[in-house]
Amino acid sequence: MLHPHTKVQLINKDKGFGVVATSLIPKGTITWVQDSLDRVFTHKQYQAFSDSYKDILDTYTFRNKKGQYVLCWDNARFVNHSFNSNCLSSAYDFEIAIRDIQKGEELTDDYGYLNIKEPFKGLEEGSKRKYVYPNDLTKYYKVWDKKLLNAFKYIDLVGQPLKEYVSRQNWNIALEIARGNQSMESILSLYYKD
Repeated sequence: MLHPHTKVQLINKDKGFGVVATSLIPKGTITWVQDSLDRVFTHKQYQAFSDSYKDILDTYTFRNKKGQYVLCWDNARFVNHSFNSNCLSSAYDFEIAIRDIQKGEELTDDYGYLNIKEPFKGLEEGSKRKYVYPNDLTKYYKVWDKKLLNAFKYIDLVGQPLKEYVSRQNWNIALEIARGNQSMESILSLYYKD
């Protein structure tokens, strides 16, 4: 489930539609939670679909650490890639804002941690990286872990409209990480290799 203070709108002709904040979303805010309405397909189920359905799944799903295809039921499927993303996935079935996201600003993910199957060239953003590769998690997890850990420090200091959708176990772990009482599991744990 995507943060409620967001909407889908046309970003530009190159990106198409994307998700923007309708109010300030502070650093440390959970921006997305995998919830009970999201559809999860096994590789076997994926293979049974016709090519036209596979194209849809290839466009609108990400692959979890088990290689399953996760199809978000809401507007989360419109979150675009950025090499300078303002949200990061965690090992706890939620994403978190790694910096303040201003009203009108686009929410973005780095598709490098979404277990893509094929590399692609990203839009020019002034980043050293120009392509997203299926193994980016193995290259950049340390950088992403630092950003995540820094954002976790704020998790109990900001409003969390999605808290009820986070499992009790994962919420308790997040709080312990925020308080420095528990180590954070690396984003590398999300890596799936075909």
